[in-house]
Parts: sequence; C-alpha cells; structure tokens
Amino acid sequence: MVELDKTMSALGRASLFQSLSKSQLERLAQRFVEREYEAAEAIVSQGKGGEGFFVIVAGEAKVVRETLDGDKVVVNEFAAGDYFGELALLDEGLRTASVITTAPTSCLVLTRWDFLGLLKSDAAIAVAILQELAKRFRLALNAM
Repeated sequence: MVELDKTMSALGRASLFQSLSKSQLERLAQRFVEREYEAAEAIVSQGKGGEGFFVIVAGEAKVVRETLDGDKVVVNEFAAGDYFGELALLDEGLRTASVITTAPTSCLVLTRWDFLGLLKSDAAIAVAILQELAKRFRLALNAM
C-alpha cells in the first residue's frame, strides 16, 4: 500500500489529476508503473512512436525539438510534478519532441491502452481528465 500511496501522492501534484476524487486517483494510480532513467538518457524521442504518458516524480529533463534544418532547440524544462506525453494517450502518432533527462530521473508511466481502459470504465474520470487536457492545449496554442 505504501507504493500506491506514493503513486497517488505524485499523481495528485500533477495539475491533470487534481480534480479527481481520492477513489478515482487510486484507480488511476493502480495503472501506472515506475521507471528510472540515468542523466542524459532519452525518455522519448522525436519522430518515434509514443509509449505513453509520463509524470516526473524526481529529477529533471529538457524538451528538445529538432527543426527541419537540423537545429536542436530546448523548448521546455521539466521537474518533479510535471507531466508530458498526453497526446500519446489520445492517438498513436509520433512524438513531437524528445525529452532528455538532465539528472537521474524517476517517472510514473501510463500506457495508452491502460488509459483508454480506465476511461471506458469510469466516465467521470474521462470528463475530468479531458477537460484538463483541453485547458493545457489551449495554453499551448496561445503561447504560439
């Protein structure tokens, strides 16, 4: 139960899940697995298939996007509580950027199939998460 409590605590800090009830958060937490990464390791790579959704529990990472002319640009930085990969939850498209650790990093990972299974079994969770995803996409579009 300690690991589940730890997972719930980490997920509860991510804005995407803050509107979930404790029981909803627990159902969600049961579907996540923890992964460890060394410094300078790619968690995901631009142009590759998506593995799932990630919440950083500890450590740091940078988001690097390679432009058409081959330049690599750091477009964001992540720390504990940040999350990424939400597009991979919704479709099977390729990653739009690489996420590379800048320190040893621990992440919680949710696969697309586990996410879709949860949404099918609990419509209230689906609505809450999809509303938060819509807010995040609007913020991203307004930043352009």
